[in-house]
Amino acid sequence: QLVESGGGLVQPGGSLTLSCAASGFTLDTVSIAWFRQAPGKDREAVSCMSRSGNPNYVDSVKGRFTISRDIAKNTMTLRMDSLKPEDTGVYYCATSTSWLCFLRPGTANDWGQGTQVTVSS
Repeated sequence: QLVESGGGLVQPGGSLTLSCAASGFTLDTVSIAWFRQAPGKDREAVSCMSRSGNPNYVDSVKGRFTISRDIAKNTMTLRMDSLKPEDTGVYYCATSTSWLCFLRPGTANDWGQGTQVTVSS
């Protein structure tokens, strides 16, 4: 099970940190990812991390977002800086039994419930 927290309303240029607590398995046995979905649009990948800990980011968030995991706390995190209005959407954490970083929603085995992020002045 994945339980998310940390969404909210933030002004452009601001920061937010999303967290996702895992239970029933440990995060060092899966690859992890964050996705987002804006109204009327498909769910899209934001960032992923392989089982070995190598991160990857889509071009639109490179240099602004940071994915991480804390194995001891069994929690994954997405730090978001320099937020833009186009970052608005529902953010989902996800895990996969794949060894590799994954950016396709169909590869996920488990999903968080989603948390709303709104970037607006």
